[in-house]
Amino acid sequence: MHQGRVPTSRSYFSIHIFQSKSTSSQYILHTSRNQAVSPMEQLLICLRFYATGSFYITIGDFSNLHMSTICRIIRRVTQAIASLRPQFIKLPCNADILKIQEEFYDIARFPRVIAAMDCTHVRIVSPGGNTAENFRNRKGYFSINVQAMCTVKLKFQNIVARWSTHDSLIFLNSSAKYAFDSGTFGSGLILGDSRYFLNNNLVTPFVNTRTPAERLFNESHIRTRNVIERCFGVWKRRFPVLSIRMRCQIPLVQDTIVATAVIHNITIDMKEDKPPEDPEVKVYQEEQIETLDPLIADSGDVRNLLLEYFESLITM
Repeated sequence: MHQGRVPTSRSYFSIHIFQSKSTSSQYILHTSRNQAVSPMEQLLICLRFYATGSFYITIGDFSNLHMSTICRIIRRVTQAIASLRPQFIKLPCNADILKIQEEFYDIARFPRVIAAMDCTHVRIVSPGGNTAENFRNRKGYFSINVQAMCTVKLKFQNIVARWSTHDSLIFLNSSAKYAFDSGTFGSGLILGDSRYFLNNNLVTPFVNTRTPAERLFNESHIRTRNVIERCFGVWKRRFPVLSIRMRCQIPLVQDTIVATAVIHNITIDMKEDKPPEDPEVKVYQEEQIETLDPLIADSGDVRNLLLEYFESLITM
């Protein structure tokens, strides 16, 4: 069984304050036992679920509460934390863009980057019903394919936890794509792997490199984009429930994904220590079976301009 790696008391206190100030009191469970389960106790029960992925009956035995009460607590507290998403998971504002681009540039001299993006699988049990097979991925198990964007500091900027489909389709139907297409971030770029379509704002590596400049481009791209893979690793080590096959209904799975991402960002703001490496916690990602290199609009011009920049680095 995974050991709990929940944040320290500072973050517990912070989340409790944020919850009481920013969310509706309808999320706090009032029991028939004279409100015996305090909001802080409810929060700690929910965090224990995130940190262990235990059955409700096990958490109930530990907390001396009935399984049905544990179920209601986890559902309501998770909804409360997930509702903080607009406050803690957001794309950069204009004032932050230049600083973020400089931080990405310092990794491997890749210019104009404001986000690294990828997808990772969160395992679930079969949801049952006529649509269950929609959640079976190409490796044969059931999962939610979670798309996320992050900063150099491993802080989530955007997260999509609705689908179990191809990475590129998730992005094409996301609000983040709309924001970039509308020019909100100017010439800012997202780095994605070759499972994504190349377009004016989303830059993918070359599938087959032929020149030193293309090889340097790919090397810089991979090193810079690696922050999203590290982000997934830290997130899943902090909340092992994301690596264990979740035994919840789909809406609670989705809320849990968002809620743990919110807490992950809070721990970064609070400068909490990163959880230690754990070989039992796996970051499931799509197998690199196919690559997509067709262009959308005039996207080829963007990568060609970047290639000229990398050529200039070689000749310096």
